[in-house]
Amino acid sequence: MSLQPWAPVSAPSSCCSCGKPMSTRTDVVIVGGGPVGLATAIAARHAGMKVMLADHAVPPIDKACGEGLMPDGLESLAAVGVTIPVENAFQFRGIRFREGETSVDATFPRGVGYGVRRTVLHDLLTQRAEEAGVDLRWGTRVSAIADGRVTLNDEEVRCDWIIGADGQASQVRERMQIGRTQTELRRYGFRQHFALTPWTDYVEVYWSDHGQVYVTPVAEDQVCVALITADPHLRLSCLSTFFPELAEKLSGANASSREQGAITLTRQLDTVCAGNIALVGEASGSVDAITGEGMSLGFRQAVAVVEAMQSGSLASYARAHIEIGKPARRMSMLMLSMGNRRWLRHRTLRALSSRPELFAQMLSIHVGESKLRDFGLERALTLGWRMLYTQGEA
Repeated sequence: MSLQPWAPVSAPSSCCSCGKPMSTRTDVVIVGGGPVGLATAIAARHAGMKVMLADHAVPPIDKACGEGLMPDGLESLAAVGVTIPVENAFQFRGIRFREGETSVDATFPRGVGYGVRRTVLHDLLTQRAEEAGVDLRWGTRVSAIADGRVTLNDEEVRCDWIIGADGQASQVRERMQIGRTQTELRRYGFRQHFALTPWTDYVEVYWSDHGQVYVTPVAEDQVCVALITADPHLRLSCLSTFFPELAEKLSGANASSREQGAITLTRQLDTVCAGNIALVGEASGSVDAITGEGMSLGFRQAVAVVEAMQSGSLASYARAHIEIGKPARRMSMLMLSMGNRRWLRHRTLRALSSRPELFAQMLSIHVGESKLRDFGLERALTLGWRMLYTQGEA
């Protein structure tokens, strides 16, 4: 994807009779200053647009997440002109699934992933937005939204485009009544950091009947541990009961952050834009955090929505949004099915551990290096045969 310079539409900024400002004028107003909102703002500025971004919060802004960026997410960030310095992250080369004595891993077919603290990522994107000339309005209340107008505190801002990047409970989506929810599944995520030298350069995913735990190395002396579960009462303090192998690895390590929680939703909307208003990131729907693709999807959406604005119509973004989300939705369905069905999980993990090349192909599809059709009938039959005849607990 490439972003071409775009000539912003000019508009009178003052009253001809008295010379006083009628209202503030910009090309794009972005509501929401998380990583996806900031990436969209940077992409729009690089395309030549005048951009204003508003958020009620004030940096530093943190949120409970797994803190792993897949190679495709890093490429999407690079497409909007943002690279993460290697000294601010920990490189990981693949994904490993573990449950009990069963383990299977695969390296990325191209490139590496980065484990990076959410606060570090947000600070980096904020700096890049400032350098690009984005008008950042932190601690700002969005009090009204209409076609071509947004009221920030008591200031009316006229614009050509409005982008809602304001998360799961998006006020842009609710106020403008964009999109009806077609599917929704709610789970809970809890995250904490531990002062510990990473024991692997993989992101490890530990499975049990009670959920999944992601371990992402984020520095030479720190790992991020994120629990995803359907049980709102489960916490990371329960690791020794439900994830004993991981608890043993963390034994004696000091927590370097407080435990934070968040809701992770699987939500699909029937539309993500209306007129000159579009939704990106979790405001536009989301997949369960089990995929690890939330921010990567949002960064790809940032590129697509800016390309659509350049064309003068959001229709291409509506189509692109569907295509961007398809692989992650499919992987989410598969992984959630494994999480909910012990017999399926055990047989799948054991089948993959006996044929790790199949897991490598699945990871390649997940990060966008291969298409589902590339998996092939022969591989699908092989995996099915292995699952059928793998002895495991039903």
